[in-house]
Amino acid sequence: MEHSTKPKFSPYFVVFAGVVAVSTASIFIRLAQREAPSLVIAAYRLGIAAAILLPMAWLQARNEIRHFSRREYLLLLLAGFFLALHFASWISSLQYTSIASSVVLVTTTPLWVALASPLVLKERTSFGVIIGLIIALAGSAVVGASESCQLIKLPGPVPGFNCLSLQDTIRGEALWGNLLALVGAWCAAGYLLLGRRVRSSLSLLSYTFVVYGTAAAFLWIAVVITRQSPIGYSALTYICMLMLAVVPQLIGHSSFNWALRYLPAAFVAVTLLGEPIGSSLLATIFLQEIPTLMEVFGGGLILVGIYLVTRTEIRKHNLQQG
Repeated sequence: MEHSTKPKFSPYFVVFAGVVAVSTASIFIRLAQREAPSLVIAAYRLGIAAAILLPMAWLQARNEIRHFSRREYLLLLLAGFFLALHFASWISSLQYTSIASSVVLVTTTPLWVALASPLVLKERTSFGVIIGLIIALAGSAVVGASESCQLIKLPGPVPGFNCLSLQDTIRGEALWGNLLALVGAWCAAGYLLLGRRVRSSLSLLSYTFVVYGTAAAFLWIAVVITRQSPIGYSALTYICMLMLAVVPQLIGHSSFNWALRYLPAAFVAVTLLGEPIGSSLLATIFLQEIPTLMEVFGGGLILVGIYLVTRTEIRKHNLQQG
């Protein structure tokens, strides 16, 4: 990949910084959830991000935004709606389940994009995608069961499991949290599929600003409807919500977009798998939340499945381009 200018910073360092940035999201959310409802946190995250982008969008992209077609406005409206649902459900999941389980489940987004592409984009599902999906679904089942089953030591060389009853498992908060994380992954897949349909004809700034702003509007409407208060929290809570918008939302994702100018897309895509690992490490350090063995095993299966799907999709894209 050739470029006319040499980057001021190492692209590899920028990608690493991006992974660290997005990995902080769950930590800031957990701290803010001590006082603020999840819906309010999501609304502040997207609202602040859109407000920060507003001056740049006004100076550089207002003419483009003004001339969007009706179809583009509709697709952007739907993309913003799915993005709002993604953050509302995923942030809520962190109230009920562990950071390790929540983040690794919401990271399954590429799997659902690949699964839905034949229906939405008329793209054929390859054998590698099917294998990766099966492995990741097996990992999701292990992660889902990790809160209701514990590995116990039995007489002899083979350990066993002590599991809650099905009724207790269904009533458990962890199962609800894991399901919310999966809903977050499904909504993110819808957001990305819609983005594929419209992103090629729009600049990154105009697309990002309009989608973030639309998602923020939906979330603030939901806050008003549900009568949740956006005020009255401590300074620490507001700082955490500000950091959510700046660090993982703007710095994290902007780092990946910048690095794509200098590094292969395959490399950048695979490095995104570092987010669940980074989030789990940060949760262990700052919140003393250590993943269980089943979470580690199930999360590993999910990451392997995502890697297989990502590699297959990139190879298919390269063949189409070549």
